[in-house]
Amino acid sequence: MHDDRSLVEARLERVLDERIRPAVYPESVPLDVAVWHAPGEPVPVAEGLAADPEPVEVGARWGAPWGTSWFRVTGTVPEEWAGRTVEAILDLGFDESMPGFQCEGLVYRPDGTPVKGLSPRNQWVRVAAPAQGGEEVRLHVEAASNPVIFGPRPFVPTPLGDKETAGDEPLYTLARMDLAVLDETVWNLVLDLEVLGELMAELPVDSPRRWEILRALDGALDAVDLQDVNGTAEAARSRLTGVLSAPAAASAHRISAVGHAHIDSAWLWPLRETVRKVARTTSNMTALLEDEPDFVFAMSQAQQWAWVRDHRPEVWARVKKAVADGRFVPAGGMWVESDTNMPGSEAMARQFVHGKRFFLDEFGVDNDEAWLPDTFGFAAGLPQIIREAGAKYLLTQKISWSQTNRFPHHTFRWEGIDGTRIFTHFPPVDTYNCSMRGDEIAHAARNFRDKGVARHSLAPTGWGDGGGGTTREMVARAARLRDLEGSATVTWETPRAFFAKAEAENPEPPVWVGELYLELHRATLTSQARTKQGNRRSEHLLREAELWAATAAVRTGFAYPYDDLDRIWKTVLLHQFHDILPGSSIAWVHREARATYDRVAGELNGVIDAAQRALAGAGDTPLVFNAAPHPRTGVPAGAAAAPVSEGRTVLTPRPGGGHVLDNGLLRVGIDGRGLVVSVYDLAADRETIAPGGAGNLLQLHPDLPNKWDAWDVDAFYRNTVTDLTDADELAPGDDGASVRVVRGFGSSRVTQTLRLAPGDRRLEVETEVDWHETEKFLKLAFPLDLHAERYASETQFGHFHRPTHTNTSWEAARFEACNHRFVHLEEPGWGVAVVNDSTYGHDVTRTVRTGDDAGTTTTVRVSLLRAPRFPDPETDQGVHRFRHALVPGAGIGDAVREGWRINLPERRLTGAGEVAPLVTVDHEAVVVTAVKLADDGSGDVVVRFHEAHGGRARATLTAGFPVARVAVTDLLERPRAEERPAVEADGERITVRLRPFQLMTLRIARA
Repeated sequence: MHDDRSLVEARLERVLDERIRPAVYPESVPLDVAVWHAPGEPVPVAEGLAADPEPVEVGARWGAPWGTSWFRVTGTVPEEWAGRTVEAILDLGFDESMPGFQCEGLVYRPDGTPVKGLSPRNQWVRVAAPAQGGEEVRLHVEAASNPVIFGPRPFVPTPLGDKETAGDEPLYTLARMDLAVLDETVWNLVLDLEVLGELMAELPVDSPRRWEILRALDGALDAVDLQDVNGTAEAARSRLTGVLSAPAAASAHRISAVGHAHIDSAWLWPLRETVRKVARTTSNMTALLEDEPDFVFAMSQAQQWAWVRDHRPEVWARVKKAVADGRFVPAGGMWVESDTNMPGSEAMARQFVHGKRFFLDEFGVDNDEAWLPDTFGFAAGLPQIIREAGAKYLLTQKISWSQTNRFPHHTFRWEGIDGTRIFTHFPPVDTYNCSMRGDEIAHAARNFRDKGVARHSLAPTGWGDGGGGTTREMVARAARLRDLEGSATVTWETPRAFFAKAEAENPEPPVWVGELYLELHRATLTSQARTKQGNRRSEHLLREAELWAATAAVRTGFAYPYDDLDRIWKTVLLHQFHDILPGSSIAWVHREARATYDRVAGELNGVIDAAQRALAGAGDTPLVFNAAPHPRTGVPAGAAAAPVSEGRTVLTPRPGGGHVLDNGLLRVGIDGRGLVVSVYDLAADRETIAPGGAGNLLQLHPDLPNKWDAWDVDAFYRNTVTDLTDADELAPGDDGASVRVVRGFGSSRVTQTLRLAPGDRRLEVETEVDWHETEKFLKLAFPLDLHAERYASETQFGHFHRPTHTNTSWEAARFEACNHRFVHLEEPGWGVAVVNDSTYGHDVTRTVRTGDDAGTTTTVRVSLLRAPRFPDPETDQGVHRFRHALVPGAGIGDAVREGWRINLPERRLTGAGEVAPLVTVDHEAVVVTAVKLADDGSGDVVVRFHEAHGGRARATLTAGFPVARVAVTDLLERPRAEERPAVEADGERITVRLRPFQLMTLRIARA
């Protein structure tokens, strides 16, 4: 037989595009349209419905950036359409190539009942089926003119990312506002032809099945009268019955489709717009669930559910009913789909506490899975947190974006720093916006790395980010793919059902140990420094507020601010969303975040001050309050009389220029350039700075990644570097223990204070940068005379080791990594820590020196600032302040302690006398991360702690109050099952035994 394959395939494409798809709506009449443009921010629904609109024609321009326009569409169903299916086609000016990144709408009936969302791939609204001739149609559309930030030419700087700079020129052209007849036979023919054509294209050319489909398609096209598509569509469909009914092979890959709409809680739009995006999507999905009995939809992020409940009660009622029916599924059990690299220990725990508790309180649902398809890599401490929250599964997809190495598994157990293993799945479909296209389904089957031992994978199906979720076309495609020869099979299932099947068929999958590092988006550890500082400082202020409020409540009857702390925690957790904290959102988002963090700091400082004053009482004794988990300068984790400083620092001129700081523990040499050329550990008789090197070295790199400006830093940035060595000013500080250095570069200026306080074994570096560069990357370098093949960086509830070498492509790809409060490098018996108060990104490299020395220089570089121009063209312009410290002779315990110290400065006030700690621990390796009252208002004291050094610990925790009983709980403060060893309680003394990095929560009932 002659090979006419290309001829038939080209015929299918043209006939579908030019004749069959246009016949889906064979008849239409225009609707009458009027519009009212809301002034300023969005108005309540009732106000929009009651507004007096003015007539407008199709083709009119509408929609200033970030504006809201209320369209009223009215019309009458023609008499001759009686008995047929009639829909309104409402095209606001959509570009179908960008679902979710442009204008959107939510359709209401005149009584305010939401109908469904409008988006580029979802422009229809069912009017009647069957229709009544003469029926009046009246609909209202709340249309958001969100600008296209990420368009056909992405990464182009734009002022549209902030309402304050976006202007007021209309962005969109009203394209179509019609009543139309839907020919469901033609609509189904389109789906038949698309599914078979896409399947055919994925089959091998020599496959009999491919040729069988080709001949059936050719025959179906023969049956279509191109001048009467609607009259011949049924005949064409009949030609396809055989190929559509052929069952899949028994060995076919099995896909669990989950209806899904990944909605970034903020990104290229502000938080207020996400509230409306969620309302549109949930309206769509509840409507689709009513029409499609097999369909299942899952939505994560408790914050988004709460927005619907609080802002759109009419939508919430439909959502609650769908949840009760078991088909609208709460997923993930987190407050938002947060970043997981940068949130601190308690914050990461509270993501699950607040997320799971919301779903439990509202629906009685206790999630088994963490659902994080789009998060930019996963910290090694996360598995234990997932388990301690009562969950056991993780789903993500983003690791497939890695640029260098292909992850070797799709289903595996992920082992964290403490040994906890979590059953984890990466959907091989490689998208969290699956649309059920043939190439996506075929890719999932081919791509699945676990063939032979497993055959199940998951496909999150639907347009996200305001694209409207799953469409009826996707559901129709899935129905055809349920059991179709040549294809993977597709079944709608809940996440819980998928994970149960996947674990049952593959109970012993391979294991991946350590962080799930995304080889992409590394610059998110640095972009938008003020947002990151706001997060770090809010986390520590929350710790202080809970600690002192709990202490004051137990000791003085102080009113513990349950509601305020709950609200503030949720605010901080929201801003850990994976496009806010990482710095990859538009200017509007980060402008609001800065204001929010300022408000949070004001509220929390108010709580802290009130609680401390209640504790201190009246008096004039100077007191120091220490909220860190370790005693320092004689002050425990409570308050004591202000200690008298011991020792002194001597500042002398340095031969050759510069200054020397000496406090008897360290001797620091600062040369005439303001660079640290020596940090001598006097006790160890050892130099910290590598020979010929200089610490406190600011280095400036050009920084224009190939794409994803705010997200990425590409390895070639290191090819060019400028060392900032010229000092405009160098002078002793007023305190006699510091040196001040001022440098100018480009359009920017840096002022640094190098301080060696009496009695301290650390050199503090305070850096103020007035930053006015663009597309530059600023680093702070410390070259250390230290040979270390690996180093530790703090992560949630412990630390994680990374190699300093680049033996493999996996190691080379980790050229920018995350730490929390410290990084630590060590030779046996002697180490160095670099601690910080608000930075996350860093790199560690090593070189071997030449010449007689031939020693190793290991350089730690802290990432301070970047200056990308997309999506915020003014990223980080202005003044920034950072605090770091270099700690020579530090063991891992010193790194932990100094990391807490720099983030939790003492507070000073006067009072009656010492305030004893509410809880003490007698083992330095056991670090208390939270002391609070139980969330249920019982007055029980909750204490969370972990082993922080990486070894085993037996510790005694002493409560500073009478104890009635003690229980080990999960993160939600629920008693744990007895798979754990019980604690030993003897009155106020509680003995615990911890494995390396083990996390434990105790609930202590007061007698």
